[in-house]
Amino acid sequence: MSAILFILVLLCLGAGYIFYGGYITKVFGINKDRKTPAHSKHDGVDYVPAKNWLVIFGHHFASIAGAGPIIGTVLAYLWWGWLGALIWIVLGTIFMGAVHDFASVFISVRENGASIGQIAQKYVSKRASIFFLAFLWFSLIIVIAVFAAICAKSFISQPKVVVSSLGLIPVAVFLGILIYRIKLNIFLSTAIGILFLVFLIMLGERFPLTLPGANAYTTWIVVLLIYAFFASVIPVNMLLQPRDYLSSFLLFFGIGAAAFGILSRPLPIGGAKLFSFNSPGGLMFPVMFITIACGAISGFHSLVASGTTSKQISSERDIKRIGYGSMVLEAVLAVIVLFSVAFGLKNIPQGVSEPAEIFSLGFSSVSYFLGDQGSFIALVILNAFILTTLDTATRITRFLTHEMFGLNNKWLATGVVILFAGYLALLDKWQLLWPIFGASNQLVAGGALVVASSWLLAKGKNYKITFIPAVIMIFLSIFALGFKMWEFFSKGNYILTGISALLIILGVLGVYEFKRLIKCRIN
Repeated sequence: MSAILFILVLLCLGAGYIFYGGYITKVFGINKDRKTPAHSKHDGVDYVPAKNWLVIFGHHFASIAGAGPIIGTVLAYLWWGWLGALIWIVLGTIFMGAVHDFASVFISVRENGASIGQIAQKYVSKRASIFFLAFLWFSLIIVIAVFAAICAKSFISQPKVVVSSLGLIPVAVFLGILIYRIKLNIFLSTAIGILFLVFLIMLGERFPLTLPGANAYTTWIVVLLIYAFFASVIPVNMLLQPRDYLSSFLLFFGIGAAAFGILSRPLPIGGAKLFSFNSPGGLMFPVMFITIACGAISGFHSLVASGTTSKQISSERDIKRIGYGSMVLEAVLAVIVLFSVAFGLKNIPQGVSEPAEIFSLGFSSVSYFLGDQGSFIALVILNAFILTTLDTATRITRFLTHEMFGLNNKWLATGVVILFAGYLALLDKWQLLWPIFGASNQLVAGGALVVASSWLLAKGKNYKITFIPAVIMIFLSIFALGFKMWEFFSKGNYILTGISALLIILGVLGVYEFKRLIKCRIN
């Protein structure tokens, strides 16, 4: 039964890509002969045309498919069951998430690689841009803090993944040299990189790395943020792009292994948690819609799309498969996570509470043919993508710091970002920060969709394909942020109460500006 359900889900997502994705492409109007910013503004640091569309697909997919679709989906199942989560992942992806991602990439490419905040200033208003930039900046600080905390926790609980995760950094630099300096064939370079990747996985399992002392968490946070600092300032094609590209093969393998397991040994649906409206995580509506986050729609994707991806695309013909296609593939990942936990691991072992460990056990159960290696491989995959999100988020926040505060020195701007994110990460409250991350993330998605609507209005195109999803996401996100703010306040957690209130204020002010503009343009 699970195999039939999985096939139906894949067919729905595939149909969405072909038909609705094709419709979206026609509305925006792809021009394959138009010069992209990667060529027109080539600077060797941020604007660098990818050698092959697979390279930029790998970067984009690895950057957006971090811990979000894994951790969020695990939490959604534990709290509300698999049915509501599955419906939201499929429908949310086809009509909201993939549209959001496509629009963000396309518009940024057409606007010479401008960030979503800069586009808001041009097509909405300067005041709206200020509100939006401030909201984006605070949201990304939370993203960096949350993902650094999750990665540090996994390094402590699973020391076997440390060498494999951190060892990928020098391998990525070597791959970047092969592709861009030596100019070795892309397929041969990829094969060499994958061989090193396999070697790292074997090495990590053989030599687990454990930090001594009671301050291991703090030490790992510092190490991870130092990595994020340097990864965000060196040329994009020398670390970030090849690292994300290599990491994507890990995820492709994971998706393939789990899919094969689900189809070759169908799992019984009976016994899995089906549906629950209320839970320790809150009410299903609206909290589930912000908890799953990247599995259905994510505002962070618009920042990746306009912050790094649009600056590396060689041709507009690649936008559909990179923008819309990457989100569809991420939905497949979220569905696999849901199936792994719900049907492969119906009874969560007693004492296991960390979502990362629950996912690794569920993945191991589904990908049965990997034996004892399944759980370890799942954790390697998860950590590889946490690190890709960490370095990409830090680079994007550096861009926003330039725009907001006028700090043109990239070292100083990155230092400011790292200090703020480090403070939140060291609070060791990632599970409390996750709902704030989810709500702010979805509010960013709503804002990005309204910016896309303003752009479509200005070009005389059908703005409703982005405006209707925008209204839905803005309503859900503000409602959920208000719900969590009251919860934090009632428990005396005034720091998180203040952060939630600030995000609500910035979100409402920005939405007011968007509403005023769209009302004027429609009239």
